Amino acid sequence: MAKNKIYIDDGFDPILLQGARFEPLMEMPIIEKPRHFTIPSIMVPFSERSKNTDVNVALMFYEKDENFAEVLKQPESFIEEFLKYKVIISPDCSLYRDAPFQNQLLNIYRRQIIGSFFQRKGCYVIPNARWGDERTYTTKTLPFKIAFLGIEKHSIVSVGTYGCIQSKDDKYHFKAGLESMLQTLEPEIVLVYGSMPDSVFGEYLNCTRFVQYDNWTKLRHGGER
Repeated sequence: MAKNKIYIDDGFDPILLQGARFEPLMEMPIIEKPRHFTIPSIMVPFSERSKNTDVNVALMFYEKDENFAEVLKQPESFIEEFLKYKVIISPDCSLYRDAPFQNQLLNIYRRQIIGSFFQRKGCYVIPNARWGDERTYTTKTLPFKIAFLGIEKHSIVSVGTYGCIQSKDDKYHFKAGLESMLQTLEPEIVLVYGSMPDSVFGEYLNCTRFVQYDNWTKLRHGGER
């Protein structure tokens, strides 16, 4: 009879934090503002990267968490590969609004620690700004907006709408979080993976520069770059 394996949690692999800089409120790892802003031509999902031969693109994670689980578990295994890409978007760990608050906090931290790690290894990393329920993007529960901790102001950020603005409730929270993000971070450029309906983005178009990208499925079936 096989013996049960023993798994030891060593505290989120502290080796991933060596050399990191932290914001002071929650000691969230910071993804540094780049010296210059790079705007990729297209965004390619991690799980579809073998179907794309151009590395002058943004490798992103706007897909199911299970598709990029290995990146979260063993990010050091992907350093050499990721260094070939022009841009890496920090992981889009799910922030379900019906998930316990602690789970949402955990995935915000995962996003930041992995993004910061690859940046310190030499990758050009653009932070993914993702929020969950209103506790993550307002100060109603915490005295700060935790969804945006570790992302520097006046920088370039990425957001994903694909599959996230389908219902009326989805649109409400995405728009509310978008407004909060723009007010908090005052980004110079916002990359948008997915559609940009006027009902969500219309009143913010003069706040910053938005760059929209078709989702991968649409792009593969004749969408424009």
